[in-house]
Amino acid sequence: MKSIDLLTFGEPLMEFAEVRRDGERLYLPGYGGDVSNTAVAAARQGAKAAIFTALGDDVFGQDFLDLWRREGIDCSSVVLRREGRTGAYFISYGEEGHVFSYARAGSAASLITAEELPLAQIASSRILHASGISQAISEDCADAVFAAIRHAKANGTVVSYDTNLRLRLWPLERARAIIHGASALSDILLPGLDDARQLTGLERPEEICAFYLALGCGVVALTMGRNGTMVATEERTEVIAAKPVEAVDATGAGDTFDGAFLAEWLVHRDPFRAAAYANAAAALSTLGHGAVAPIPQRSKVEEFLRGA
Repeated sequence: MKSIDLLTFGEPLMEFAEVRRDGERLYLPGYGGDVSNTAVAAARQGAKAAIFTALGDDVFGQDFLDLWRREGIDCSSVVLRREGRTGAYFISYGEEGHVFSYARAGSAASLITAEELPLAQIASSRILHASGISQAISEDCADAVFAAIRHAKANGTVVSYDTNLRLRLWPLERARAIIHGASALSDILLPGLDDARQLTGLERPEEICAFYLALGCGVVALTMGRNGTMVATEERTEVIAAKPVEAVDATGAGDTFDGAFLAEWLVHRDPFRAAAYANAAAALSTLGHGAVAPIPQRSKVEEFLRGA
């Protein structure tokens, strides 16, 4: 019996976003981390979401626990490290857009080992979702994600993976080896076009999707920003148009896409319909600042899709 729709595994990060007030630079606190954002997005679409990670036994860690409980996200397997700390990042805004500064080295989440995996929870989930960042933060985490994926597949849990390349965290050659290995074990792959071009060395979206299908993925949903999402299966490849909006802040839009896609895919198992829904959710998430606050509820996404 699968009691959880979506279990995400990775690193949450406290977010501090720059604002200017009376000539002063201030940083407003918020929440970030790709898989945490994905869990929130899925929960706001009505999915039963859970998260596995480790937090410092500190104020930021408690803030995340409070967030997840407010959102109805199961955090029963989250590890609290008494001597650990919760990672953070800062968003500044320059002429070329976002500038990110990270304070995550040695975070509680980066110390996760395969021995800490919530095996029963993985087995009781319909989907396990992880990302390239989940594996980039440490070698132990990379191994733990592979162990989680193997356990998921052995227990009939669908594996979802976002390549989410962060070259500040590891060199490209290692990222390619690890991410390609995880992608080959995934049922649903959710890469972004810019990352996929670096990882595969290919340029055309059709070639990239074919590359990942050849690795063994059943569904590839390649996000291409304003150009929409190319969804590919063995039987069909189609570009699902983006929903145009006047974007304010794209922080977390890809994570919103992931959570909305997976929540909607679970409803009807149609990746093309799921991508259309997720494009709309991701577009709405760019209308406000920060990663979590603008993630829309299902009612808002459905209203947007109706053109209301």
